[in-house]
Amino acid sequence: MLDRLMGAFMVERGLMTKNQLDQVNKVQESNRAKLGVVAVSEKLMTIAQAEQVNALQASMDMRFGDIAVEKGYLTDAQVERLLKLQGNSYMAFVQAVVDLGILPMEKIPEIEKEYETYVGATAIDMVELKTGNIDNIVPIFLHTGNKTYKSIFSMAIKALYRLVDNHVYIGKSYVVNSVREEVIGYQHFHGDVSGVLAISGKYDNMKKMAIAYTKEEFIETREDALDAICELINCINGLYATEESKKEVRIELNPPDFSVAFQGIDYEGIVVMPVYISGGEIKLIIRIV
Repeated sequence: MLDRLMGAFMVERGLMTKNQLDQVNKVQESNRAKLGVVAVSEKLMTIAQAEQVNALQASMDMRFGDIAVEKGYLTDAQVERLLKLQGNSYMAFVQAVVDLGILPMEKIPEIEKEYETYVGATAIDMVELKTGNIDNIVPIFLHTGNKTYKSIFSMAIKALYRLVDNHVYIGKSYVVNSVREEVIGYQHFHGDVSGVLAISGKYDNMKKMAIAYTKEEFIETREDALDAICELINCINGLYATEESKKEVRIELNPPDFSVAFQGIDYEGIVVMPVYISGGEIKLIIRIV
């Protein structure tokens, strides 16, 4: 995630252009393959096994390597080797910036320090950002230490990373008493934890995310796009409810719904996190009651 955050920061600071950032991302992507692709390439898994693990990630809050080990396809040692082969996304980003002659290597630590100050992070936070551990990254951008918000936001971002766009990145959360956007998908949940999770934004950005999630280009109507978004929201909440059930926390989900002519929502204490995904920006909204 730090690669995308730093890329946006560098463009904002005038250290590179948007076109240069696009070049960096292309070079970076060519140097980093998905773990399943690496495993198949190394002849440690079959294509069918890799596809099965990818599918299981939609219903399990686990990384590809952890599922592969649980299924008996890989050993812990093999996963560790594959991760090293896959490379660190931020390191690949820095390498691309240097290789393309955009910035010299000695300039990078200085820019990292500027970014650290800009977002109010600590040196430890920067280490977490470089590792890409979403459970540790989300609290850096979350305005509250509330464990429930942390758990749900972390689950949501992990699901978006795994199921929609592995280049998703986030902005600082904030609290409002009303949200006005073009369209919205939402789902209420109740039980030991009650509240609502919603995704809202401009229709074009929501459509991009829906296409990336469904892997289908035929989405044409707002209803089709938002129906896919609701399916994604249901998946996020389902993962959260399943994880909480292991702690004997009971959560029931209402059917998700959407509005194609969204007028807004007005509740006290709505927590909003900007999410940059599939080339657009959406709002991830959570309110616990």
